[in-house]
Parts: sequence; structure tokens; C-alpha cells
Amino acid sequence: MIKKVLVSQPKPASEKSPYYDIANESGVELVFRPFIKVEGITAKEFRQQKVNILDHTAVVFTSRHAIDHFFKLAKELHVSIPEDMKYFCVTETIALYIQKYVQYRKRKVFYGSTGKIQDLVPTMVKHKTEKYLVPLSDVHNDDVKNLLDSKKLQHTECYMYRTVSNDFSEEEVKNFDYDMLIFFSPTGIQALMKNFPQFEQGDIRIGTFGPSTAKAVEEVGLRLDLQAPSEKYPSMTGALKAYLMEANKKKK
Repeated sequence: MIKKVLVSQPKPASEKSPYYDIANESGVELVFRPFIKVEGITAKEFRQQKVNILDHTAVVFTSRHAIDHFFKLAKELHVSIPEDMKYFCVTETIALYIQKYVQYRKRKVFYGSTGKIQDLVPTMVKHKTEKYLVPLSDVHNDDVKNLLDSKKLQHTECYMYRTVSNDFSEEEVKNFDYDMLIFFSPTGIQALMKNFPQFEQGDIRIGTFGPSTAKAVEEVGLRLDLQAPSEKYPSMTGALKAYLMEANKKKK
């Protein structure tokens, strides 16, 4: 019987989250506790990349983390961001978040609709004279670089933040009594093994979202019980709901 599930993400901001529906319908307790956290790099680390923010006329933001750490670093480096700097964001939500730091003007903020940078590129191509700066996490591949190269855009990638383990307190380790764990990134799996080096899975179920996270589970020798997305369940909430109904039905 699965009674308590740890979801390795922040608690949903909206009460309309499908996770709350799952908890109500299945009678399962859902606990939200991220295994990882994002922290910014230091001004010294940024300088070592030999990137000058003011050499660029536009910034590409793929997440709110990128926005936070871009403006934080600019402040630490005593860089005054010009009024005419343009911002290209993968979604409108991320674009609106810029208001936290600068006055929002539609003529200098552009955004895509799907959250994928591929869908933002046509807008960037319309502004091909811009010199784009792309802040990223320390762990990233060359997909963005190769994509922008293929469109002959002027761009510089740099890293401004990193993902690290969100370590558990002694109290949390002592009270780790979950029937199921849900992960969304390989870093989450690494954080599990760091916090619980003697972790024995036993009857604990593990669910993952994305192929790289599923692979990370297998690489550390753990058993994968639920994998999303699938053709039938494109979301983790849909897959989890179906899994809990089936698993708890068998135990009744």
C-alpha cells in the first residue's frame, strides 16, 4: 500500500494543481521536498569566463533562474544594464518575470509560446543584427549553441548558476519514511545517493520524469517502478494517478 509519496519539487503555488487532486482522490499523502536547489556563481567565477555583458545587445532567458542570476551578477559586477537592452524569453511567464528587475516594455521583450528555444529562434532571426548573450546552468550541452550557429546569429553562451544537492537535515534523514519517491532530473538521483549513501530501496517505489532521469536510476543500481512521459500519460501527474490507483487496488 502506498500511503506517503515524496515529490522532489517545490510545493505547487496554485491550489488547482493536479497533485492536490491526486492526494484527495487516492487518499495518499504527498510531500513536496526538492532534492536540488539552484545557486548563483560568484562574480570571480563569471570573470574567469572572459564574457563582457555589455558587449551584447540582447539576452536570451530560458528560465526565471537565468533572470535572477543575470541581474544579481550584473549588480555584483557593477554593470549598469542599458535601457535599450532587448530580452528574448522562451515563454510569456518568463518574460513577465523580468518586471521584477526592469520596466517591462513590449518593444524590447519578446517571447515564444512553447517553452522551447527552437520556437523562439524565428523571432531572434528577425533581429539578426543583435549580439545575443545566453545565460545557462553550469551543466548544459551544445544544443543552443549549435542551433544559433545554424541560423548565423551572433551569440555567446555563459554559465551563471549551478544545480546542487539540497541537503537533508539530520531530522529529515531520521524521518525518511516514504513509500514512493518521484524524481525529475538526474541531479535529484545524485542528491538522493549523497544524502543517503546506504540507501536500500526495498519496497520503496521510484518514479521518474524524462529518459535521462530514468537512466540515472538504473545507473546507480536502483529499481525503476514508474516512468513518464509515456504515450498514454504525457504528464507525471497523469502517470502517478494511474499508478497509485493500480498499486493500491492490488493491496486492498
